Amino acid sequence: MTTELMEKADQVIAKTYKRFPLVFSKGSGCLLYDTIGRSYTDFVAGIAVCNLGHAHPRICQALTRQANDLWHVSNLYYTVPQIELANWLVEHSFADRIFFGNSGAEANEAAIKLARRYFKERNEAHRFRIITMEKSFHGRTMATLSATGQDKIKKGFDPVLEGFDFIPFDDVGALQKQIGPSTCAVMIEPIQGEGGVRCPDSGYLKSVRKICDDSGILLILDEIQTGMGRTGKLFAYEHFGIEPDIMTLAKALANGLPIGAMLAKEDIAAAFGPGSHASTFGGTPIVTSAALEVCKLLVDDQIIDQCRNIGTYFKEKLLELKDRHNIVADVRGMGLLLGMELTIDGAAIVGECMQKGFLINCIQENILRFVPPLIIKKDDIDALINCLDTAFKTSV
Repeated sequence: MTTELMEKADQVIAKTYKRFPLVFSKGSGCLLYDTIGRSYTDFVAGIAVCNLGHAHPRICQALTRQANDLWHVSNLYYTVPQIELANWLVEHSFADRIFFGNSGAEANEAAIKLARRYFKERNEAHRFRIITMEKSFHGRTMATLSATGQDKIKKGFDPVLEGFDFIPFDDVGALQKQIGPSTCAVMIEPIQGEGGVRCPDSGYLKSVRKICDDSGILLILDEIQTGMGRTGKLFAYEHFGIEPDIMTLAKALANGLPIGAMLAKEDIAAAFGPGSHASTFGGTPIVTSAALEVCKLLVDDQIIDQCRNIGTYFKEKLLELKDRHNIVADVRGMGLLLGMELTIDGAAIVGECMQKGFLINCIQENILRFVPPLIIKKDDIDALINCLDTAFKTSV
């Protein structure tokens, strides 16, 4: 049955993913189950999406309640879950206004458009260029792939959109040199997830914030992967003692349902008037009801504190592996966004872990990325560490 399903998928689904030979049919907590009943401990979590694990009972209850009441009415009208979610995000962040879309790419599109429109409204139309980082990742739409600092993402889609300038990440001098009279914003991930779990120096983002202030340009933080508790704070910018002007969220906001959000300060958000931007399915009642429950759980159940503590434990265990194995070049990250850089290709390690019942992710060919649900336990981490230990020994 499983083989037949995969063969059918290969016949009818666009081949935009290189898929592993697994068909999942059920999830519970940190476990996924395939169609033959085998379980896997999930250290991928839908790529930092299922922060509260799979089939969380309170999220299921919230969805069921809302599904029995109202699914969709269009943003021509108000709905209670959308209002409540927007209010929660405003109360727990720097922002005054929220725009809802369906994905991280859509949230970043909104941020790019808002930054440009903000300066148009100020009669500074010459300011339209956005500085982004090498090795960054901001999405797959034409605007967001144009903003992405990885050539492989852009391959085959030339010409990309004009208006983006690229500099090295964590390089204050490069930023100062790049800013010109046409610059309107800096767009940056607090930690580069897809770029290799690359963390900046402790004072870097403070310097970026000051440079933006001194230059009169906006700071856009892409927190699509780092937001919603992933780094041990609700939002990663809290680690660095700054606030952005615009921030984007998606991935874990609704624990697996499609949603994106762009958050902005009042004076900047005012550039988006009626008819200036829209999203048909952005912030539907059924998705925002789930997202609101996610937000409440993260704070009420102290899951973010748990993430911070268990993330410290996990990183210590990964560092112990580094001490034992020469093929481990580096361990980095914050909270439960962790990366292990290898001196060898990581694909074989991913495969061996999968055979042993652990799902992990490899990016940039040689960096193992660990983004499990924030509810992961020490026993699960210990079991993975033992698996990695064995895999590293056999790979030499």
